[in-house]
Formats: sequence, structure tokens, C-alpha cells
Amino acid sequence: MFDNYLEDVKKQFAYYKQLGEKTFAQLDDDKALFWQFNEASNSIAIIVQHLWGNMLSRWTNFLTEDGEKPWRQRDLEFESVITSREEMMRKWEEGWQCLFEALDSIKEEHYNQLVYIRNQGHTLVEAINRQLAHYAYHIGQLVFLGKMLKDNDWQSLTIPKGQSASFNQEKFAQQKSRGHFTDDLKK
Repeated sequence: MFDNYLEDVKKQFAYYKQLGEKTFAQLDDDKALFWQFNEASNSIAIIVQHLWGNMLSRWTNFLTEDGEKPWRQRDLEFESVITSREEMMRKWEEGWQCLFEALDSIKEEHYNQLVYIRNQGHTLVEAINRQLAHYAYHIGQLVFLGKMLKDNDWQSLTIPKGQSASFNQEKFAQQKSRGHFTDDLKK
């Protein structure tokens, strides 16, 4: 059962990574990546900086070390540190690579191991779910910012507004089958 959970959670992390990347792809004006509503708000680049810092901290040696590493500079993650799309994408990829390598390292003997974050013990599932929810929260912010910045030129990342009925009609016209909700989403 845990193997099925790991497979599922990897697909969900990949789905959220894809949503972020589809958002970046629609923002052809690099200035949009650094736009902030106000001083208290985060830009897309700042959100990526925070995700990167969190991912490296949580997933580096996550089975043997606390997820809040002493070298992490969390407050700096919310400053305008990233200066280019290329730098942002390098950090984006580095964070996700760290996450997926950590998930790939899980073996059956780890299933009952506690994972610590700021000295608080989590089951492996709790620790993974905590990060999945955290990243989904921030990817949602990225998508929302992208949608606001593109305005009427925004291309829906999932089921376009007003097309739920036709999407459902197509789905229910098919035979019931086992699958993951990400298997047939728009690539």
C-alpha cells in the first residue's frame, strides 16, 4: 500500500511542478516574474526562491537530519534575490530534483521511521503530505499571479472555464478504468 502512496504522491508533486512551469511559459515578459502587488506581497520569483529553500532544507538527508537545516536562510527567501529567469529556473529545477531524489530513496525499511521538522516528529506520510500541501499552496499563488498578469490572454491549465460539462460528458462516455487524475491532463 505504501508503494502505491509513493507512486501517487510523486505524480501529484510532478503535477504541481507542471502547473508552475506552464505558468512560467505563459509569461513571456520576464518583468512579470518580478512583479509585486505591493511591498508586502511576493513576486513569482520570490515564491520560487522560497520553494527552493524549503525543498533543499526539507529533502536533503530528510531521513537522517531535521528538515529545518541550520544553513537555511528562510528570511532571505522572501527577498528579491533572484535576478533573471535563468536563475529562477535553475533554482526551480534544483529544488524539485532534490525532492524527487529523496522520494526515490525511500525503501520499505523507512516506512515506520519518524522524520523531524524543527524537532517535531512526523510519520513519513505526514512529512510528505505536509510538503505536498505546502507546495500546492504556493503553486496556486504562482498560477494566480500568472493569471492576473496575463489577464484575458491567460490559457487555462486544466479544464477551461465554461467547459466542465463537455469535459465530464467526454469522461463519462468512456468505460470505467483505473488511473491517476494526472494521466490525461493537458500536457
